[in-house]
Amino acid sequence: MARTIELAFAGVPRVDLMPRSQVERRERESLTGRWVWGVLGAILLAGAIIAGAFALNVIAAQRMVAEQATTNRLLTELSALSEVSQALAAEQDLVDFRSQAMGADFAWQPVLATTAQALPVQVVLTGFELTAGALPQGDDPAAETGITGSLTFDSPTPIDIVATIRNVRAMPGVLAADGQEVTTSTVSDGLYQYRLTVTFDQSVYSNTYAAEEGDE
Repeated sequence: MARTIELAFAGVPRVDLMPRSQVERRERESLTGRWVWGVLGAILLAGAIIAGAFALNVIAAQRMVAEQATTNRLLTELSALSEVSQALAAEQDLVDFRSQAMGADFAWQPVLATTAQALPVQVVLTGFELTAGALPQGDDPAAETGITGSLTFDSPTPIDIVATIRNVRAMPGVLAADGQEVTTSTVSDGLYQYRLTVTFDQSVYSNTYAAEEGDE
């Protein structure tokens, strides 16, 4: 039996009659158009980047000018305050000098009054020779030597000099005490005169002119 072959068509058949050269020309025009738009886009992007960088540069320049103006203003103010700074520096130098010169200052009357309390009845303190010691160095003033010298006192009757020395040694602020000499009084006839050497610690210092913590 002979087979019959039937061709099925989906629609009306079309034939591209456009010349090959025309197709290639259109493809070239399309490609050229895409390149042109790409180049234009790159140019626009580069221009935006350049404009942004320029704007940032302008802003940075303006801020730099403002900061320089602030710096110049502060320098002008500091220059105007130079005399005040010099005065403050001079004041600090004077305070430091006073601390060095008067750091061993002490009140005479409290020291002598405390000493008089250790003497026997009717014994009168008539003289003293005391010299201030070194400036405070450590944290414990009771451990450092302060005032050194001698005390002179008169008594109408002989006294127990050993007991008196012990009483003086037991006084607050006394590091050492010892008998030096016993003579007749040069102030009043019939009196006995005693001289003691004594050493006080730095707790008797007044600390009125001591440098405060943090001062240099």
